[in-house]
Amino acid sequence: MDVLTAAPSPCRQRNLWERRKARYFGRSRKRIAASAAPTRARSEAAPLEKLVRLLLCALLLAGWCASAHADDSLLLARLDGAQASLVKLGSNGSQRVLPFDDSLRTPLGSLWKVFVHAYLLDREISDAGYQCSGGNREEVYCCEPGEKIHRDTALVRSCSLYYAPARLGIDGVAWRSYWTQRKAPAWLLDLKSLLPATEVPVLELLRVLQQLPKQAEIRAGLLDVVLQADKADVLSALGSRLRIKTWSWHRADDPAARIGGFAGWLSDGSPIWASASGTSQSVLQGYASALDRTLATPWPIEDSACVRVNMFARYPIVAVRQHDQLVTQGRLLGQYQLQFAAGNRFEIASAGELTLSGQDEAWTITAQLSVEDYVARVLEREASTEPVQAARALAIVIRSYLQQNAQRTGGCLLIDDSSASQRVAARPASAAARQVAAWTADLVLAGPAVQYHLQRGGRDRLSWTDAVKAANGGQNYAQILGSAFTRSNLARWGRPQATCHPLPAAERWLLERLPRWRAALNSEVGYTETDELQVCQLQHGRPHVEREARRIHIRGLRSEQDRLDLLHEYLHLAFATHPNGQDETFVETLARRLLLESP
Repeated sequence: MDVLTAAPSPCRQRNLWERRKARYFGRSRKRIAASAAPTRARSEAAPLEKLVRLLLCALLLAGWCASAHADDSLLLARLDGAQASLVKLGSNGSQRVLPFDDSLRTPLGSLWKVFVHAYLLDREISDAGYQCSGGNREEVYCCEPGEKIHRDTALVRSCSLYYAPARLGIDGVAWRSYWTQRKAPAWLLDLKSLLPATEVPVLELLRVLQQLPKQAEIRAGLLDVVLQADKADVLSALGSRLRIKTWSWHRADDPAARIGGFAGWLSDGSPIWASASGTSQSVLQGYASALDRTLATPWPIEDSACVRVNMFARYPIVAVRQHDQLVTQGRLLGQYQLQFAAGNRFEIASAGELTLSGQDEAWTITAQLSVEDYVARVLEREASTEPVQAARALAIVIRSYLQQNAQRTGGCLLIDDSSASQRVAARPASAAARQVAAWTADLVLAGPAVQYHLQRGGRDRLSWTDAVKAANGGQNYAQILGSAFTRSNLARWGRPQATCHPLPAAERWLLERLPRWRAALNSEVGYTETDELQVCQLQHGRPHVEREARRIHIRGLRSEQDRLDLLHEYLHLAFATHPNGQDETFVETLARRLLLESP
């Protein structure tokens, strides 16, 4: 609870002291005047006042210190079945389990949009989208002028204009009836009260999320929140475990200060909520490492896509035995020994996912797996689960290869178990392999076709040997992928769209001018010239750079400002290993100077 009452600034602290002092001593003087003679009261009030001043000062100082400590922490609540849990995380890595406080409350912030989103989906209300005209300053959260966004994108970008009930034609009576039938709490029934400032019990919020209609679709779309380009550090730390909507609002005790966090689900469908001082962006980024150490890696609840694998596709099977007895048609349960036409034998295990069919020394085995089970089995067969960052990178490549190359038949993906595609372990995957698959669940590479090899890397091809070396050198999975797949970006399984729309003219402009600036740049501490980059058309927001993917996103190359943006973001990339790369003043000043000297 105390995380919601952060320490005021020193100036505000002095003002707070003056107000409290005035209130207290105003009451004290009245009581003294009423109970003693005026002369005696004047003589005795001074020492009493001094004593009370000292006591209040000590109490305020103690409260300030406690609040300051609370301000450097995040409160994390989770609902697992009927059991609610509460944990306080420090940005320094500390963790403390707290008894769940039923009175804990939170402002909704932008979480109200999740309920409108669910209502629209469940009522099958058509999505006409929202077109940005540039005439409303709130459109900065939605889209660029002339761009049109639809429901899923509006939720991820937190576009209030899209979700305005009046624009959508949502009737208050119909809204109340809909949520009343679902036994929603009172704060969700009144459409007019569904505002960012509305405070609701955290436990009730978690229970509503647990029962929310269409939550599978909503969870899938909300993975994009941590896939956004400006949250690369969050994605590197957390993988795909969070499916969340971020929120921010003003502090109740200090409207000039902010609190923020997120609410939604873990990948297993468990509702989750978090809050700390700061905006939603600063909270998510500032506590990513602490959350990584705290969150479990559950098996994803939506892992239901069917993958049918032709096991041993290039190796004819002549016999299948269990306990030395020949086995014919049917599902396989237990341990088996296969005999191939070439004479070699192989041990397999099945929990019912393998099916034997065929006749007369011409047997085939088919595995029916979920996507993540398939990824875990391929990882175990093709490589290893250690080092874990290399394994996570390969798991994403494996999943991407499946999506890009499998055939679609009968509602399932169909692929061979073969060295020409991907080899699949013919036994249940280990816990370690399943954890790697679950940690990266739904993450794929969007862009050109992917490949991987034990030793040979190349363009759009991951070398496992190189990945291991990079992981042992301290790189995370996103950095490993960024080096091997410079033309791809991380995306989600249900929406494998490349986020880079190349601007080759802008890229040429930059690379042609680097030699002119080389002497000046080489004199700057921390500069490392690079031509391993890609310039992309900005789709939303402000110009930025994806350091791990080595991509620069700008609006175009039509104006002096566009050229300044391009050079500015390039310098962030070129100084990425030095503190200067984080210094906006240094980068902007240097970019302007270079353009003036050699435009």
